[in-house]
Amino acid sequence: MKIISQSLRCAAVLMAASVLVFSSPAFAKDKGDLLVRLRGSAFISDNDGTTDLHGGDAVTSDAVMPELDFTYFFTENIAAELILATFTHNVEVKNSSAGNLDLGDVSSLPPTLTFQYHFMPKETISPYLGAGINYTILYNEKAGTSANSVDYSNEFGWALQAGVDYQLDDRWSLNFDVKKIFVETDIKVNGGAINANGTALDPTVVSVGLGYRF
Repeated sequence: MKIISQSLRCAAVLMAASVLVFSSPAFAKDKGDLLVRLRGSAFISDNDGTTDLHGGDAVTSDAVMPELDFTYFFTENIAAELILATFTHNVEVKNSSAGNLDLGDVSSLPPTLTFQYHFMPKETISPYLGAGINYTILYNEKAGTSANSVDYSNEFGWALQAGVDYQLDDRWSLNFDVKKIFVETDIKVNGGAINANGTALDPTVVSVGLGYRF
């Protein structure tokens, strides 16, 4: 009986310790916190657009670059996130009546502001959902072999977001995040001789990185 009693006491202690380990947050998201992350982000395009003269399919290449983002907590559950990153893409029109057209390279700067809801801000694993607005700036155009000049319009779009933070300690956390951005651009080739208006970029942005809470 003594052995059984001691075993029960040990089991109770272990259970209590387990509860403390898994229920005590390594990091608590609180009102007024600023979370800064450095992430590696993959910009995966989902294009839909054709030229008015040659048809074909407009295609922008995918890209991977570092990204900096800032998340401010209005409450422990509600926050706003702003991401800053730039990507470089090759642009083509494939399967047109004139064959494959190389339109050259362009850089994109897609600052995105999302408002988030964090479901378990006091737990070690804290998932969140977000939605917001995007403004995609296309710059540094370099015409390819099939064009003398290429211009792109800057446009507003919408963004949806899902992610999760894994708290390492009181300040540091790991993050995984996915955004779907819905945005179009008007492409003007050779001063408007060829156009691909309303070309959907619609990228998925997949990010992994490290965060620090201030």
